[in-house]
Amino acid sequence: MTEPETPPRSRWHPSLLLQWYARAVVWLRWLVVAFWVAAAAAVYTFVPAYGTGGNDLEQLISADNPAVRSELQSVQKFGFPVLSRVAVVQRNPAGLSTETQTKAVARAKAVSDGTYPDAKPIVAAVPVMNTLGLFPGSTEDGTTIVTLLFTDPSVTFAGQQEAAEQFVAKHYDASDAVVGITGSVPARVEQTRLVLDSVPRLELITVIAVFLIIAVVFRSLLAPLLALGVAGIAILLTLHIGGAVADRLGVPVPQETQPLLVALLLGVVTDYVVFYLAAVRNLLESGTTRLDAARQATARFTPIIATAGATAAAGTAALLVADSPAFRAFGPGMALAILIGMLVAVTLVPALLAIFGGAAFWPSRRHRRQRPVAVTELSAGRRTGWTWLLTRRWFAAPMFLLLVAALITMASPALHLRLGVSFVEALPTNHPARTAAAQAETGFADGILSPTELLVQGSGIAGRQAELARLQQELTQVPGIAGVLGPGTGALPPGLELFRAADGTAVRYLLILSDEPLGGTAVQTLTRLERQLPGLVQNAGLGDAQTSLGGDTAIAKVIVDQTVHDLGRIAVAALIANLVFLMLFLRAFIAPLGLLACSVLAIGATLGLTTWVFQDFYGNDGLTFYVPFAAAVLLVALGSDYNIFGIGPAWREARGRPLREALAITLPQSAHAIRTAAFTLAVSLGLLALVPLRPFRELAFALSVGILIDAFIVRSLLAPMLLTVLGSAVEPATVEEPPPAYERDPEPAVPVAREPEPVETRMLSTERPPERA
Repeated sequence: MTEPETPPRSRWHPSLLLQWYARAVVWLRWLVVAFWVAAAAAVYTFVPAYGTGGNDLEQLISADNPAVRSELQSVQKFGFPVLSRVAVVQRNPAGLSTETQTKAVARAKAVSDGTYPDAKPIVAAVPVMNTLGLFPGSTEDGTTIVTLLFTDPSVTFAGQQEAAEQFVAKHYDASDAVVGITGSVPARVEQTRLVLDSVPRLELITVIAVFLIIAVVFRSLLAPLLALGVAGIAILLTLHIGGAVADRLGVPVPQETQPLLVALLLGVVTDYVVFYLAAVRNLLESGTTRLDAARQATARFTPIIATAGATAAAGTAALLVADSPAFRAFGPGMALAILIGMLVAVTLVPALLAIFGGAAFWPSRRHRRQRPVAVTELSAGRRTGWTWLLTRRWFAAPMFLLLVAALITMASPALHLRLGVSFVEALPTNHPARTAAAQAETGFADGILSPTELLVQGSGIAGRQAELARLQQELTQVPGIAGVLGPGTGALPPGLELFRAADGTAVRYLLILSDEPLGGTAVQTLTRLERQLPGLVQNAGLGDAQTSLGGDTAIAKVIVDQTVHDLGRIAVAALIANLVFLMLFLRAFIAPLGLLACSVLAIGATLGLTTWVFQDFYGNDGLTFYVPFAAAVLLVALGSDYNIFGIGPAWREARGRPLREALAITLPQSAHAIRTAAFTLAVSLGLLALVPLRPFRELAFALSVGILIDAFIVRSLLAPMLLTVLGSAVEPATVEEPPPAYERDPEPAVPVAREPEPVETRMLSTERPPERA
């Protein structure tokens, strides 16, 4: 008895949805292009640009930062702050005249008394001189004056800098030997200005670089224009829609992220375009018609690109789990940018390739019909190539261990990584604010412009002269502290009582650190002081007093501590997100774990090299606090992209043949495409170094080197060797997939005048025929 016929499994197979999607995009190609062009024009016209709200990094400091609370308590107790973030520097290495020093004192008193109404919004000024014997820690005598300017707190940072510039222009002359205006506030203002000024030049150079790379790879002038056009639409949509979404959600998005977003989108979208272009070109070379090639490439690469984009977006969105406002601000912008880029790529690129076909590769002639190459020929021809070696266990096992050892060695410098928050030191060495800071530090100590405030509170504490003097002496003995100003210090003009509260319940000290105040060493000094402080207060006889620390270094310490605390949850969230997507895509468990471990090795090597270059070789005082973690999250996300691009085709092919054979067949083409895409992305992100700020150069180096390590070492060598060593433990299950729709039921509107290809030649798109002479 014959069993009743059951409907074929292919009727409900997911691949059928991909085939219908591919046919729909190709059929509606003109409408798809018109839609994205109209969307870009609409958001450009009606939606404000990203970052026009004036958000920048100073808004990302949490209001409940303990250092900020300490400063507010100090102002409440004393009625005015003792910390200033804007300073006028006067210096003459040969010595400032007595007249100049006298004028500085009189000028500051006039400002504080309100005699200079044109100095508004500056409400007070305090001159600090390095006259020998008055300022602790100074080795020079009468060469430098740092006048600290205090401004109404409601004034913006840009307003404070402008007020200082006008004050200097009106009340100083050539005889006053003014070097310049500096401090953390001018440095922040200048950083934002340098970033925004760099964006046009960065975009232009990046576009030129991407154009040249794709033009060389595809030997075409139109292929790079197509890629840049798609990336341009994605960038335009991101910068406008991203800003609108951020405003709606109330998430501050720093303007400083705009260069990173532009470079990331250019690189990521170009990655996606490269894979579509390579697939269509190979299909055209095999004799496939224009529309058929667009359909096949869309059906084959859309799930890979969609999974890669979703994985990358999920990885960057993992920053949302952080407590740090800085990380929470970076996360949504990066994730939204990648999602928009992916959505544009999987719709607009197939539509454009369906329209242009072989013309997209003009003037190259390589898309002409070539003789098909069977898989049997391909496999035989590769038996002595590098892919054949990678899939032999006797070669893969020792080489795998050797590469792992090399990556661990490269990662070792990260063990002594220090983190800091750079403002003045991040500026170019010839910038006026940094030059003025260097002159002030030469005359005093490295921490003169950003002293740390120690607030000591207790009943009647201001009258306990002996104990306060003993505490001041104890503080000067702490390693890393160059000098201490406090009750009884004679370094300030008479009549300026800055250190004792009027009600006698509080005193404050200014601690001048001997290192860059926002660098990694200063942060470590403050961490050590915080641990020692209870004992120091007890030894001075003030055991019942309450203490707190304020100032830029104290704020930086809280930010660094918070960043390190966030590391665990960010790493776990990012790795879990990437692991889940890999498991869903590969329908496996062990292989995704191994591939993710390879990504972690690549990230460790990247951070180790970055530490060695900037901290050990160039001698910088640590890395900017957010660079290692932002780079790690982005590299995990982008590394999963290359996992999917590299292993995805082999995994699909391995459902009908042994995994080692599938790797040997698919690796040559997938590795070539990955290296092309990775090199383009590395150049795009590496050009962030054109922004003349140290954090951008650190981030550019980390991202570009990390992407190259991931593509050229991990995905091309380490991951295939790992799968070869694991062998049958990671073999994918055999799945009988239905033939593609274009082979079963050709579209009537576009007849295909050729027989369906036999199984052994269906993988033709994974290898290009030899060049013509």
